[in-house]
Amino acid sequence: MKTIYDIQQFLKKFGTIIYVGDRVADLELMEEEIKELYQAQLMDAKDYQMAILLLRHEAQALKEKLSH
Repeated sequence: MKTIYDIQQFLKKFGTIIYVGDRVADLELMEEEIKELYQAQLMDAKDYQMAILLLRHEAQALKEKLSH
């Protein structure tokens, strides 16, 4: 997984489409879904770590952008 789009496509395979209109909230919900899939052993550790890193990095960048 290299992009947020990749994460969205991965979640879509499990019937999960997240869009609430708030990008930061979307990213946080995606992170929760990824955690659940990992705990259910439906993804490997490398993909899990990369997805979490991407989601948190994107969320942090958006929060910083909004606070300026």
